[in-house]
Amino acid sequence: MLERMIPLAFVGIWSTGFIAARLVAPWTDPLTFLCYRFALSALVFALIAQAVGARWPSGRAAWTRALVVGVLLQSLYLGGVFWAVNRGLPAGVAALVVGLQPLATTLFAGSMLDERPDTRQWLGVFIGLVGTLLVLLPGLRTDLGEIDPLPLVAVLIAMLSITLGTIWQKRTTPGSDLRTNAAVQFIGAFLVTLPVALMTESLRFESNWQSWTGLLWSVFGLSVGAISLLLVMIRRGSVSSVASLFYLVPPVVALLSWLLFNETLGALQVGGMLLAACGVGLVSRRTTSTR
Repeated sequence: MLERMIPLAFVGIWSTGFIAARLVAPWTDPLTFLCYRFALSALVFALIAQAVGARWPSGRAAWTRALVVGVLLQSLYLGGVFWAVNRGLPAGVAALVVGLQPLATTLFAGSMLDERPDTRQWLGVFIGLVGTLLVLLPGLRTDLGEIDPLPLVAVLIAMLSITLGTIWQKRTTPGSDLRTNAAVQFIGAFLVTLPVALMTESLRFESNWQSWTGLLWSVFGLSVGAISLLLVMIRRGSVSSVASLFYLVPPVVALLSWLLFNETLGALQVGGMLLAACGVGLVSRRTTSTR
């Protein structure tokens, strides 16, 4: 029962990240906010690891692998999306590009991990993609010719970063302690994001309840909660099955936005939600591996 609850809990918590970003957006620069989040998350994981006597990565190679995963999963992914949206890329377009991640993961996993999805799983990947598109379609009212290509490239890099980060985590850290590994990952994310924030932002962080609520939830809910669940699922299952869960994020975000911000939730989006759920179900039922 607990095993089945982990994916649901992950999707629910991860989806709130978009709500938190919306909450803090008027009060803080995006990369500055991420620097605070990464630094505090690294500290929290380090304190947890110290309290339980967890084993830290041994040797330069192990540290390097964890740092690289952190840069891919956190700095380049979140930083790329935040920066692109801040530079004017419509949120719907960004979400659509990031929504390609399960497809990209399934494609790369075959060559990098020897995971061979069967026909049913491929069908699930494409059904999930169609469902995600239907959920996002009402918000895609932008003329693609008007989009600045640089933010679009940034969000493409972000999508590829979380794809490769997921695969690299699965491939390189099978026996590491998840708590110390997460601490090192957030250190890597902080070290890469901070110089960019210093060069491109004014380091604005206005102290009010919105900023602090968003930051604390981002640290304890998203970083400690959702990232821990993500690392557990990557270790236990196929990366294709884990990646397919991201198809459920736009539907849950749309539902939360409807509940919290009174945004429109049409029949097309509800149909997309059902399709996305069916797609995830098909991908997650069974994974064929040649290992």
